[in-house]
Amino acid sequence: MKRKSLVPLHDHSHEGIARRIADAKTPSHLKDFIYGGIDGAVTTLAIVAGVQGAGFSPKVIIALGAANIVADGFSMAAGNYAGTRAESEEVARLRAVEADHIARAPEGEREELRQILAAKGLSGEPLEQAVDAISSRETAWIDMMLVDEYGVSPVAPAPIRAALATFGAFLVAGLVPLLPFVFGLANAFTVSWVMTFIVFVAIGAIRGLWSLRSSWWTAAETLLIGGTAAAIAFAVGTVFHP
Repeated sequence: MKRKSLVPLHDHSHEGIARRIADAKTPSHLKDFIYGGIDGAVTTLAIVAGVQGAGFSPKVIIALGAANIVADGFSMAAGNYAGTRAESEEVARLRAVEADHIARAPEGEREELRQILAAKGLSGEPLEQAVDAISSRETAWIDMMLVDEYGVSPVAPAPIRAALATFGAFLVAGLVPLLPFVFGLANAFTVSWVMTFIVFVAIGAIRGLWSLRSSWWTAAETLLIGGTAAAIAFAVGTVFHP
């Protein structure tokens, strides 16, 4: 019985393989987009729900929601920048450490490389040839040590792009719950919930493109997370309703 594939087959032409290997050296910002988008929609809808629950006017909802988008979005972007910068600096530090070790104790480092490759199934002459080949290129040697000795990706993250991805996604998703109030729509609160839930579903479906789970499942999971946060905020807001 033929096994059903969970993912589409890669392009295995010479050009396709070369392009895919080159793209793998570029940091991905999928996590930053998803994180910023979900948090932007959740926190803004939570503010809308809480303020609506407390019985304040649409102007107050718009003012607090806009303040949240700018302030919290910038805070998230700044925090992501700092965290990603720390990761980038850690990769740079480990590269310097390994380069120093190779310069001061090359045979010891070759033995580490030999044991790493042996653990991958190489032995005998092929093992020694692989050790010689990899150790002749210091960058490739250090890349392997980062992955197999420290468990760190050799691809350094990009702090500024990560921060911009987070802020952009936060801004776009965070605006959605406010739009019905900005345009003065009838039943703005209900429309805000519906529009934001659509955003949750869309973000979850996008997550599904990079998951072995179905997009329906990831969409439902994201909707549950966002809806729960907003429901809690609305419940808290009703406590202060005059």
